[in-house]
Amino acid sequence: MLSEKIYTLRRKNGLSQEQLAEIIGVSRQAISKWEGGLSVPESEKLIAISEYFNVTLDYLLKDDADHIQEREQQTINGQSFKSHNGMLLGIITCVAGIIGLVIWGLISILNPPISSQISESSTIYIDGNGIFLVICIVAVICGASFILRGKK
Repeated sequence: MLSEKIYTLRRKNGLSQEQLAEIIGVSRQAISKWEGGLSVPESEKLIAISEYFNVTLDYLLKDDADHIQEREQQTINGQSFKSHNGMLLGIITCVAGIIGLVIWGLISILNPPISSQISESSTIYIDGNGIFLVICIVAVICGASFILRGKK
């Protein structure tokens, strides 16, 4: 209830009815009536209360059950948004890695000396080509992990 919320906010902040009344620009009796549920603040006074205590008007005016349900829905939506972004990042990273691997494969086919150097040597040296290959593989693995985390 609004009356309980005003009382609780005032007490949490260590204010007397008189101090709150002075801050909002009403009489102490008005605060007493609001907290007692005998009257309701005008809209401009509700706005002043919400701004001073840094709470929303929804918090002040809605029942706690409505407020809790709204918070849960925001959390669900926020979580959904985060997992959607993670999956999108994963897909983009995987696709970039796969494109890189395809480009590396085409270069290897079109430029056989690079392929023959790799197949003839017993030790693979990580030069420019090898680094590019490793980066592409890491991109695919990272992208896959982003996608899997997004599905949870």
